[in-house]
Amino acid sequence: MASFNKVILVGNLTKDPEVRYTSSGTTVGNMRLAVTEHYKKQTGEMQETTCFVDVEVWGRQAETCSEYLKKGSSLLLEGKLKLDEWETSEGEKRSKLRVRADRVQFLGSPRGDRSSGGSKPASSDESAMPADGGDDDNLPF
Repeated sequence: MASFNKVILVGNLTKDPEVRYTSSGTTVGNMRLAVTEHYKKQTGEMQETTCFVDVEVWGRQAETCSEYLKKGSSLLLEGKLKLDEWETSEGEKRSKLRVRADRVQFLGSPRGDRSSGGSKPASSDESAMPADGGDDDNLPF
């Protein structure tokens, strides 16, 4: 039987990322993402539902998330579903799905830069375009 485990989510953090270190010194970050869906009910009324997802991120990416993200930050992540299983002190078995992020892309402005006059990052098309509008005859290819 074939299987495929891939998750792509866009949402906002519900709190600042938390970072801890394993006994071997590897960085592990934990975040909680709110993913909101807007849709119209049959009555025509707009409806909104939010799904809260626990996310774990490892290594340098965890450190970067801790440094640049905070509550409310928008991000896109790609990862895999991971099942955590444990037993409570009363002997009850518990389980929870979380996402182990392989890639995290920050959306919006950097941490601390919440001013309305902030600079917009250039898209790949804009960064290749000369400031004067360019002249095709001056291109190096």
